[in-house]
Amino acid sequence: MKQRSLPFSSVLPRQAEESDGFIDLDRLFSVAVRRGKTVGLFVALFVVLGGVYLLFATPNYTSMTQILLDENLSKYAEEEASPQNSQLLDTQIASAVEILKSGELALRVVDKINLADNDTILNPPRSPFGVVKDWTKSITSVFGGGPAVSEEAARSGRRQKAAALIQQGLAVERVSRSSVVALSYRSSDPQLAAQVVRGYADAYLTDQLNANFEATERASVWLQERLADLRQRSQVASLEVEQYRTDNGLTSARGELMSEQQLSDLNSQLIIAQADTATASARYKQFQAIVEQGPEKAVDNATISSKDGDNSVIRDLRTRYLSVGKREQEVTQSFGADHPQAVSLRAEKNDIGHQIYQELQQLTSSYRNEYEVARSREASLRENIEGTTGRNSDANRSLVHLRELEQKSAALKTLYESYLGRYEQAAQQRSFPIAKARVISEAGVPASPSSPKKTMTLALSAVLGLMAGGAFAAFQEFRERTFRLEGDVRSILGHRSLGYVPLIGPRPPTAADQMRARLMKDKGPTQPTPEPVPFERVSRIVLDAPRSSFTETFRNAKLACDQMLHGNACRVVGIVSAVPDEGKSIVAANYAALLAASGKRTLLIDADIRKPGLSKMITPAPKTGLVEALTGETSWPAGIKIDHQTKLAIFPVGGEATNQYPHDSHELLASPAMAELIANARKSFDYVIVDLAALAPVVDAKAFSPLADGFLFVAEWGRTPSRLVRDLLHAEPEINAKILGVILNKTDMRELAKYSDFGAAEQYRHRFEKYYVDNAATRREAEPV
Repeated sequence: MKQRSLPFSSVLPRQAEESDGFIDLDRLFSVAVRRGKTVGLFVALFVVLGGVYLLFATPNYTSMTQILLDENLSKYAEEEASPQNSQLLDTQIASAVEILKSGELALRVVDKINLADNDTILNPPRSPFGVVKDWTKSITSVFGGGPAVSEEAARSGRRQKAAALIQQGLAVERVSRSSVVALSYRSSDPQLAAQVVRGYADAYLTDQLNANFEATERASVWLQERLADLRQRSQVASLEVEQYRTDNGLTSARGELMSEQQLSDLNSQLIIAQADTATASARYKQFQAIVEQGPEKAVDNATISSKDGDNSVIRDLRTRYLSVGKREQEVTQSFGADHPQAVSLRAEKNDIGHQIYQELQQLTSSYRNEYEVARSREASLRENIEGTTGRNSDANRSLVHLRELEQKSAALKTLYESYLGRYEQAAQQRSFPIAKARVISEAGVPASPSSPKKTMTLALSAVLGLMAGGAFAAFQEFRERTFRLEGDVRSILGHRSLGYVPLIGPRPPTAADQMRARLMKDKGPTQPTPEPVPFERVSRIVLDAPRSSFTETFRNAKLACDQMLHGNACRVVGIVSAVPDEGKSIVAANYAALLAASGKRTLLIDADIRKPGLSKMITPAPKTGLVEALTGETSWPAGIKIDHQTKLAIFPVGGEATNQYPHDSHELLASPAMAELIANARKSFDYVIVDLAALAPVVDAKAFSPLADGFLFVAEWGRTPSRLVRDLLHAEPEINAKILGVILNKTDMRELAKYSDFGAAEQYRHRFEKYYVDNAATRREAEPV
């Protein structure tokens, strides 16, 4: 018997393929496809629950109004409006929202529209939990007892309760970034909802008016007190100014003291007198200089300007003098100087010159008098100014204190006038019925309920169902630790996968099927569960459907056995599984039938002594078999049964003697008798197929492993835990080294593609139908529940 220290399979363990990105979309799509029914069931369940909620929920109606906070409404009542920044505006709107939510405003609304006796407000429709809570309170109040409540207290309690309840149904919010506040109320009565919203709007506007009136009223009272005090103080200050001015002779006219005005006038007169003195002095000295030159030169210097006074006589005399002199010159030139006419004209000329000199002397005397008068007047003015200046210096010292008193009086007067103006303004504003808010959207009676919203509720139910279904599907995916694909076998166990064996018989119900069955239990009679397919029938499928995918898997197993055990004249192959009920007996029967049908001498041994499966297919039940042969009660050829169709030799467990050795089966399989039996079988058969017990519960397969050339491992698709199989094979290296391949049994071929990624071979199995022409025969055996 040939042994190997390494596994037959050349496939080495490899890690699972990593996804290309952060999220593997192909895998997510596969999960969504295979868990779609479960998710859909959750969605349907939640939608039904949402419909039940809509059926029993109390409809609520919402009425809304909008209030604009507008500072421009008071521009006609105020002198000027101060500009507002965005932060101040946000603060004012936030304050308005809080005022609308306040309990004081709610009490005003309750009193205005008499909600303290409204049964819809005080006793709204309640949920079952609320009813139970009220019953509990009623029971406790009966046992607890308490003092009697007065009618006034009960009325106040109903009033407070109504205010609290309308505050719960009230919603106040700012509309975007505008100055508009939206006010809405929700109630089961549409008329009541509109009435409450209108009452709130009116109460808010009235509150604004009352607040303005009260503020101006308080300001008016305070201003009146301040005005009386300022009036008295201003009068006292004014009297002090006048008394001080009188006591110090600080009489003023046109805003100046009399002494200052007198000094100013004297200075002006002194300037004029100085000018007059200077003018008179200049004129006097001019004429005096002319007179002092004598009569001869007086005529030549007698050219006096018209500004020097009335000198018409001198001008006439000078004109006569020049005229006589001209005639004298002409006569002298014509007749000589001694001519009588020339002498006469010369005498006349001298007489005129003497007259001019006398006139100049008179003018000089006159100008000297004028000069003396002007100088006397100037001296007098200087004396008056000096006296006035002395008196004014005393007045200036008194004037400093006077100005201080005047400033105090003026300040009190200005403050009094300012307060008087503010008082008058407050008195006028008190009479303006203007609030800085107005209703821009009247509250109407709602025609349709605002809640519950049917579409949104059903959509939300569907979304919640989708989330719950997704969570349940994710939980199922996380719990998925079984073999689904051939790649799982290669990556986890490191062995070759020989293929999928389709499910034969009724498909086991999934979690979605069980949930759907529970939901449909009360809606009608349940469908009868299909009867399982008889063992004799499923053990011969390779003969009934030779061109099916079922048979093709066993052909692949035969090819793997021939390739790996090509040096063995007779090949002893054990059929094992991890746990019971994985279908290894059916696999063993079909595998042996395939080998026998191909012309190979094949012996099928049922070595699962504790739970024989192959022996059931033999009718009538055999009386002798493997146990009797190993115990020496009979020879081993005597217990062999031959299938007349395939010439397959079947060696059952045995008859009555089987029940005597249920716990010593491993000793029988490890006994020399079993080794001798296998050695004799090698001489007579080409293949010896041994159906062994499961690895996990018993050690029978381990006891037989030295006699086997190889093992076919059977794992149930979607049921056998992958970790269990891996741990079992790692714990048994002798069996692990002889594994020829792994067969995934009871595969749901309709669900297989849902567990594979895009591009995997399982995605294209529907295109293999042209080769598997007998699949219909196997599908008829596998109708779903």
